Amino acid sequence: MPWNIPGNNNRGGRGGGSGGDGNSPWRPSGGGGFDDVVARLRNLFGGSGGGGNPLRWVVIALAAWLVLTSFVLVGERERGVVLRFGQAVRIMQPGPNFKLPWPAERVIKVDSTGIRTFTNTVPVLTRDENIVVVSLNVQYRVGDPELFLFGTRDAVRVLEQVAQGVVREQVGRADLDTVLGARGPLSAVAAKQLQDSLDIYRTGLIVTELNLQDARPPDQVKPAFDEVNSAQQVQESLINEARAYAARIVPEARGEAARTRTVAEGYKTAAIARATGDATRFSLLLDEYRNAADVTRKRLWLETVQEVLADNRTVVGGDGRQLIYVPMADGQGQPRTGSSPPIVPVEMPDSGAGASSSEQPSTGQRLPRPPREGGQR
Repeated sequence: MPWNIPGNNNRGGRGGGSGGDGNSPWRPSGGGGFDDVVARLRNLFGGSGGGGNPLRWVVIALAAWLVLTSFVLVGERERGVVLRFGQAVRIMQPGPNFKLPWPAERVIKVDSTGIRTFTNTVPVLTRDENIVVVSLNVQYRVGDPELFLFGTRDAVRVLEQVAQGVVREQVGRADLDTVLGARGPLSAVAAKQLQDSLDIYRTGLIVTELNLQDARPPDQVKPAFDEVNSAQQVQESLINEARAYAARIVPEARGEAARTRTVAEGYKTAAIARATGDATRFSLLLDEYRNAADVTRKRLWLETVQEVLADNRTVVGGDGRQLIYVPMADGQGQPRTGSSPPIVPVEMPDSGAGASSSEQPSTGQRLPRPPREGGQR
């Protein structure tokens, strides 16, 4: 006969026997299936009994422990590294996350977006054997939380040592003037080399900036270095002034040279043309001279006398056979100052003009000169 038939409460069966306690939580209260389970849970948590059941608090504590150890809230600037029995299995992103209860899984949170800074001052020997004290500043962040925790023993310590070594190498390859006045390229090369080294060492760090903030000589030789810097500034000032003067004077000189070259080209062209004309004229005169030597000779003589006497005062003697001219100053009709110029007699050839000239009175007075052809005097 089934144990849960009404009227058989005193018979043995599951949950109790003939000597069973009527207040036992596992004793059925009638019904079957799901109602039986609900009744048992109600009895377990003290639904019908007088005193509290210790097992109830154990279940509550176990449920709270499961909830607390399975729910993880990761901050916005953090990343969570999930360890399953000590081995990294995944990375939790910001927000609510769930995991297996401890000790199966645990989470290590890492600040992966915050910028960290490392600053130090190191003495360095330059390429030209000068000692300078260099101040370096490195800014970095965590790029891979898993490598940052487990890639190397101490990633931050590795970064500090590598940064100092990289700076010593780059400064040691440069001379003193470069270190004191042009540290920008050195900083860029040092930052790239530092990042490459951190990747090789599996640190999980990313260098955002590396600066060589200051480079100064040791205190013992600082006055001498100050004098050198002052001299360099004066040198740069003089160089800038010289460049400004060159920028101003060179265009002027080039313009003057171009003008002189143009004038010379014009003079060259004119001289060549004049010489060519003179040579052509001489050739023509030579041909005429060969054809009629006396006539050509006389014509040349007359042209020469006309050219010489054109701008001078003329005095004709009384006999009509002497022509006396007096050179004048700048052709203005006034005698030159100083000593009197010599009077040069010129023999006129016999011609018909002699008779007319003999008719002139020999009073020694100056006669007006008749106008010449072409407006010449």
